[in-house]
Amino acid sequence: MIGGVFNDSAKEQRLMAEEFHEDHGHSVAGWTTVAFLLVAAICVGVGVAWGIHALYYTGGALAVVGVAVGKILAKMGFGNHTRPTAPPLTPEEQARANAQRAS
Repeated sequence: MIGGVFNDSAKEQRLMAEEFHEDHGHSVAGWTTVAFLLVAAICVGVGVAWGIHALYYTGGALAVVGVAVGKILAKMGFGNHTRPTAPPLTPEEQARANAQRAS
């Protein structure tokens, strides 16, 4: 193994090149939920600090509504979409990779 890439297997090199990272939260549903929860946290904080009970309860209600709206938007297709992963290695390729890691 040189530079994190196995030299003998073209499939392993392709799999490593196709590696992807999850795209957590970069969606309409995610940002909408964050916006609702941010406003809810501010309302609760101000309501507690200044003793305004109506603002405190409004913030709590906004938090519940924000989570519900986020879930609904995700179910409507505005959430993150999962991408297919690369196919698994065959047993022979896995054995060769394990042997290279051991050496």
